[in-house]
Amino acid sequence: MSDDPKSTRETALGGEPAAERDPAASPERDLVGSLTRGLSVMEILAAHPQGLTLTETAEKARLTRAGARRFLLTLVASGYAMQEGRVFRLSSRLIAVARAWLGGASLWSFAEPFMREVSQRFGEACSAAVLSGEDVVYVARVPGRHILSVALHVGTRLPAFCTSMGRVLLSDLPPAELDAFLARADIRALTEQTITDRAALREAILAAGADGVSLVDEELEPGLRSIAVPIRDRTGRTVAAINVSTQSARLSAQTMTADVLPALRDAARRIEDFFVVQ
Repeated sequence: MSDDPKSTRETALGGEPAAERDPAASPERDLVGSLTRGLSVMEILAAHPQGLTLTETAEKARLTRAGARRFLLTLVASGYAMQEGRVFRLSSRLIAVARAWLGGASLWSFAEPFMREVSQRFGEACSAAVLSGEDVVYVARVPGRHILSVALHVGTRLPAFCTSMGRVLLSDLPPAELDAFLARADIRALTEQTITDRAALREAILAAGADGVSLVDEELEPGLRSIAVPIRDRTGRTVAAINVSTQSARLSAQTMTADVLPALRDAARRIEDFFVVQ
């Protein structure tokens, strides 16, 4: 047996170096602080597309002028930034990098982190759906901390006429297509709250389009409340919808509108960035 204490400790644990045995023991040892600061400088430039001077960058990044200068010149040399006189701004290379990543990612892979933020903030499920005939089809879902009585998962189909995402999606149809939908759809009462009058339903759908939001209260199932907003592509066309669903006993309609809606709209806006850089 070796007399080397380090060797003895490693042998006792299978001969693996300490860093390999427990990589989470001291995670900061594996971080590159200068890279973190450099990325921070990039984020600051991104927030100021008109550009910043060296002094302004140093102040916002809380760096010395010498430190900020090194980061800025490194970004310029690597093609991620450009210098025009005293002003530094990001170049279009970042867009190329984003496009390369997006080329291998689906919209819903891109959207999931933003949906997860909403779900974790409120403890409720956040889902996304597209329109398919008379139904909405779930294409992404982040479950909440609470169990809903309705079993929902990717691939689930629900009637469009009585769901928040369905009304958001229907509101983007041309008038003739919406009228055709209302004429053929199987519209029936699923609860005492379900809107079945086709004229009233049309008004609710049009209101969802005008307001950019649909709140549906116990129309699909008793006690189930949901709020949805559209996701639009670069042309402004609604391509999907995302929602938060909950039991009415947990979140009031007022809370859904005052608190959940702004977070949901912010998530939709960030998801729509997928189309901007495509």
